[in-house]
Amino acid sequence: MHKNLPRTTERTERRISAATSIAMCALTVIAQIATTLFLTHFLLEKATYVYSMLELAGAILAIRVYQRPGSPTYKLSWMCLLLALPVSGMLLFCLWGGTHQAKSLSLRQVSPIPLRDGQRLASEKNLAQLRRQSPAWGRLAAYLQKRGFILYRDTCAKYFGDGAAFFEDLITHLSRAETYIFLEYYILAEGQLWDRIFSVLRERAAAGVEVYIIFDDFGNLTRLSDETLQAIQNAGIEVEVFNPVHRYVNRIYFNYRDHRKIAVVDGQYAWTGGINLADEYAGLIIRFGHWKDSGVRIEGEGAWGFATQFIQMWQMIGRSLPNEDDYYRSRHEMPAASGFCQPFTDGPLNNPDNPIEETYLQLISSAQRMLYITTPYYAVEESMQKALCIAADAGVDVRLLIPGIPDHHKFTYMVAETYWGELLSHGVKIYKYTPGFLHAKSVLADREAALIGSTNMDYRTFQLHYECGVLLYHMPVVEELLADLDGIMEKSALYTMEDWNRRGLFRKMFSSLFRLGAIWL
Repeated sequence: MHKNLPRTTERTERRISAATSIAMCALTVIAQIATTLFLTHFLLEKATYVYSMLELAGAILAIRVYQRPGSPTYKLSWMCLLLALPVSGMLLFCLWGGTHQAKSLSLRQVSPIPLRDGQRLASEKNLAQLRRQSPAWGRLAAYLQKRGFILYRDTCAKYFGDGAAFFEDLITHLSRAETYIFLEYYILAEGQLWDRIFSVLRERAAAGVEVYIIFDDFGNLTRLSDETLQAIQNAGIEVEVFNPVHRYVNRIYFNYRDHRKIAVVDGQYAWTGGINLADEYAGLIIRFGHWKDSGVRIEGEGAWGFATQFIQMWQMIGRSLPNEDDYYRSRHEMPAASGFCQPFTDGPLNNPDNPIEETYLQLISSAQRMLYITTPYYAVEESMQKALCIAADAGVDVRLLIPGIPDHHKFTYMVAETYWGELLSHGVKIYKYTPGFLHAKSVLADREAALIGSTNMDYRTFQLHYECGVLLYHMPVVEELLADLDGIMEKSALYTMEDWNRRGLFRKMFSSLFRLGAIWL
């Protein structure tokens, strides 16, 4: 890093470099759209018969899209485009819409980290106990276990409803790492927070601790300079950039991002939630009012679930670790604790099977008394919208906690509004966090089961992004989450049907149009 270069100059150079990259991406997208529209016009004017044949081909492709398994919203959006603009629609579908995009990322197909026989047997025993205690949560745990996500006991959990407290805990444990550190984050941004974290990582790496980092390229175009990346590597830290934008700009593969938030220390401690490694998450800078977020630390057997998720992604990127998998298991005695936990992940490679979306649906349908959800974005399939309405009609206290101040995704916020009228008409209570932007992602059902992770309730989470989360069943930490959600609602304004009806005419019209294209927002 250029130590003598003024920080303002570094920041300017970084922004120019990032702006150039983003501009190239935008120009490529515009060029593709312009080319398809030009071909449409040319064929319509000069080759009417050819255009008619292409119209027929577009209709046939629309029927094939309808027959494919997967998201109804995804299929409807492409069918409308294919029928309205057949030539443009077919070209854009080949570029953006096929399932080959996710499978064409430079990610290796790797097998899950092998389970010991003892782990598999313990998970089956845990599942049987959970089924006896709560049949509904037992079904959910069994569903995830069938997809390779085992159920753990002897795991303690600590909830953080504040980014500053989360980072103090994380940095403290990073400084005590003895064997290794895994960090996988969507955003890893320069600033006061990163300076503290990097200082600890550099010291631990110098002491012989293995340190590995994965961060998403698109999430950091404007947040991390090449000089900082070089400084990380010079410190002996292994770094991998997920899905570099420049590699896939011609096919718009940057839609597929690593949105996960995972930290693991020595296989004993693991953290996840909505919190990225950036100053706004610690309240060091102000963005969109007060930035409200949450996270959780798990200690014990369940931490291995996140370690295996990181190891698998590291291998999918094409890297290998210097030691066997067992080397990265905890070398400490596991604490005795009540309840069960189940870390899990999802990503576009397994579409149309989406464990995260199905987990939300099962949490909603299984709740008997109360269901509290926090999400910064809301754009869901009809099945999930209907499930929430049915739960509220059945007498479940359903509450949706959303931001009072939207972030830069203004169009996404307008799309979310289109869903709220139906929810309100069925008795769902909607709370807008008036102090600022609510970025926390959590679900609490019946004060018995909770989900905390990186997952938003939108199309990108369920279809395009690599995400992670942890389910917590009958653990004391569930009450910590409830206390924080009660605090959020105390600072929130109840959104009513009158508020929804007061939206302006143009806002209503454009929101409905944006909703049709929600898969691209």
